[in-house]
Amino acid sequence: MKLSIIQPDIIWHDKYANFINLEKLILSIDYPSDIIILPEMFNTGFSMNPELLCESPRSITYDWMINISEKINAAICGSYIVKENNCYFNRWFFVTPEKKSWQYDKRHLFTMANENDIFSPGNGKLVFSFRGVRIMAVVCYDLRFPVWCRNRNDYDLLINSANWPEKRRDVWITLLKARAIENQCFVAGSNRIGNDGEGIKYCGDSLIFDARGNIIASADNNKESFANGEISMNELSDFRKKFPVLNDADDFTIDL
Repeated sequence: MKLSIIQPDIIWHDKYANFINLEKLILSIDYPSDIIILPEMFNTGFSMNPELLCESPRSITYDWMINISEKINAAICGSYIVKENNCYFNRWFFVTPEKKSWQYDKRHLFTMANENDIFSPGNGKLVFSFRGVRIMAVVCYDLRFPVWCRNRNDYDLLINSANWPEKRRDVWITLLKARAIENQCFVAGSNRIGNDGEGIKYCGDSLIFDARGNIIASADNNKESFANGEISMNELSDFRKKFPVLNDADDFTIDL
């Protein structure tokens, strides 16, 4: 499977400007991707103003994602602000050219930005299959919680869409690598660059890791760009058979 991570400079609170910029970046990729991975809140930036920016689950941003997916015959994923049942969610969508979709609501809300006071947390994991690869989705801060990300022999690729600030870039890189090693899986993390409307700076470091913690692909630091990488299920299966760490994992359940 071939992955492309998009690393944009997100334009603060301007959905249509972001659609134009992201489409330009995506269409410039000369690579037959199966999945295009976008950052967290890719259409607005990481904003605590959902009353201004929210939309219904399948509205203008969802339609834009479907349109791009059909144009390039690849799935596209990332999160945006959704209002449903009078609650706001930081909701991650994965859409395909066949107009099939999956969704995941960010479970761990970033309390230091008061996200937990404004948004509602998700109440379940998302694991699904696409083109022969089992995928689990997490959003930004979820990456810090290994129990939530724990592979129960049920996924092969962990995707994280993030707005992770530059001042914690070492943490971002370390956690992506750690989740790959401990879960014997591929990990793809998409992050933004630039400054948001709150003055927070981001430098990207969008990466794809293999199950040994080796970097498969990386986007240019502090540059609007993309990274392409191929993941092999045969290679992953062979590694898991030769070094079956997951067979010795502790058994547990999570109270939701």
